[in-house]
Amino acid sequence: MVRVLISTGEVSGDLQGSLLVAALKKEAAERNISIEILAIGGSRMENKGAELIANTAPMGAIGLWEALPLIWPTVRLQSKVDSWLAKYPPDVVVLIDYMGPNIRLGRKLKKSLPEVPIIYYIAPQEWAWRLGDGGTTKLVTFSDKILAIFPAEAQFYASHGAKVSWVGHPLLDTIDSLPDPQLARKVLGLEVNQKLLLLLPASRKQEIRYLMPTLAKAAALIQQSDPSIEVIVPAGLQDFEGSLEDALVAAGVKGKVLPASQVDRLKPMLFALADLALGKSGTVNIELALYGVPQVVGYRLSRVTAFIARKILRFEVDHISPVNLLLNERLLPELLQDEFCPKAIADVSIPLLQNSYQRRRMLDGYSRLREVLGKPGATSRAAKLILDEMNK
Repeated sequence: MVRVLISTGEVSGDLQGSLLVAALKKEAAERNISIEILAIGGSRMENKGAELIANTAPMGAIGLWEALPLIWPTVRLQSKVDSWLAKYPPDVVVLIDYMGPNIRLGRKLKKSLPEVPIIYYIAPQEWAWRLGDGGTTKLVTFSDKILAIFPAEAQFYASHGAKVSWVGHPLLDTIDSLPDPQLARKVLGLEVNQKLLLLLPASRKQEIRYLMPTLAKAAALIQQSDPSIEVIVPAGLQDFEGSLEDALVAAGVKGKVLPASQVDRLKPMLFALADLALGKSGTVNIELALYGVPQVVGYRLSRVTAFIARKILRFEVDHISPVNLLLNERLLPELLQDEFCPKAIADVSIPLLQNSYQRRRMLDGYSRLREVLGKPGATSRAAKLILDEMNK
């Protein structure tokens, strides 16, 4: 029996982890290997057959100030994980994103279980951002191998002495053929030719607080320009549904929140019909691009966190959206901090709902994005390399 530990956090990490769980099970079966997968993650990984030893999906926070309420729950969760691993040591460890907790876990395991290979899959985007004088998280000191999903990521970590394999982007494995538009309209309750606006604010509680009210007010302004536009908000977690509904009502938006339990099943239909999406920066930007949905990206942190990041930590980044980072151009509009306001969002959004130059330019950029994401099969390649690492 081979025991694999996969550690990740938040909704997006849970999704990537679930894809990897399925790929590992398939690869192990082909090699006639009996495999047990332990997961620090969420329900998506559990649904794919992993044994969930700690649920980190609700634990996400961006920023220093925002993370303070999660310190004690995180400490308790880490203590639980440490106790479990002491009793049931893994044969291989896979870390997916989730920078702070995974860096801690990787360092601890390298000391306590030095013979166990540690593989970082979907590493922090250090190739894209700069901190102070260029310091890094030093994950190369405990990672036996890094499986990179971006070419720039592979080059960056290789230049810092890591053993790296570029496997391509796992989202390419999830892009299915889009459903019939008529069927999608019927299921979603949309009229013929009715435009659909998606709001995608949150996989973290703090993002609902800082992003959703502004996005809802922007959606209300957009609906004023075209009252027939329908707004749908897919909920990242069930706990978010009430807050999302409240924000729509407060802004006077005609729309609905899609329950978290229905999101995975209906996502292809949403993307098949969406004329525009307003949301945060993150993996979802790439997913929307692969489905050809125009989008506007925004983000806001507390003023305290923003000040510390800029003035004290000297955090710098050319772009916040991975789409813009990969293309090294401002293809998607990005509105940050004080620029992130309803009128500014509406002003850049309305042309994207029309057959405008802005919309055509964005869709053309999406075709170029595919060229830098590699080829489908990333999760399968990652699974093969993970199992290969145990035989060295």
